[in-house]
Amino acid sequence: MLAPKHLDDLAQRLAGSLPKGLQVLREDLDRNLRASLVGGLAKLDLVTREEFDVQAAVLARTREKLERLEALVAELERRLGSGDEGLQKRPPSSESITGPA
Repeated sequence: MLAPKHLDDLAQRLAGSLPKGLQVLREDLDRNLRASLVGGLAKLDLVTREEFDVQAAVLARTREKLERLEALVAELERRLGSGDEGLQKRPPSSESITGPA
């Protein structure tokens, strides 16, 4: 959501762009424009930059884990396809799945 200062600035700029005859109503327009902006923005499903950055970091970690798991599955499929008996002797370590701590 935009900071209140940004909303006030936007409402004042919109009211200031009106023709001279309507600027008599400027204070009333400032309040109404600000309320309209707040209401319109509230209807949008917006997140803060901080929330976005947190989710981007979670996604990056998830992608890394997925890549490790895909590589592990490919290796296991390769071993099964080649009839490698070593598959049963040496199970993958938990670190290869979850990554280093």
